[in-house]
Amino acid sequence: MNIFVARLNYDTLEDTLRSAFEAYGEVTSAKIIIDRDTGRSKGFGFVEMSDDEAATKAIQELNDSDLDGRTIVVKKAEPRENRGGDRGGFNRRF
Repeated sequence: MNIFVARLNYDTLEDTLRSAFEAYGEVTSAKIIIDRDTGRSKGFGFVEMSDDEAATKAIQELNDSDLDGRTIVVKKAEPRENRGGDRGGFNRRF
C-alpha cells in the first residue's frame, strides 16, 4: 500500500520517516519530496508497505502523531488520476 505523509518537518530525513513506519511492518520504500529549485523538502512524502494490514495499522497509529516536532497527517495515497481538481496546465481545451 502506498501511504501519503503530510506536514513533515522540513528537516525530517527519509531514514527517520522509514523508521517510524518500520515499527508496524516492512517498508519497501520511503521518499520525501524535494523541491527541485531549492533542494529543500516540500514537507510531504510517501511510504510504501508490502502488507496492507500493517499499512492500515500504521496509518491509524501515526496519523495526528508527532514526528520531529510536527503533527503529521497520514493517509492512504490516492492514484494520481483520482486526485481530482483542475490544476490548470498547457493541455487544456477551450
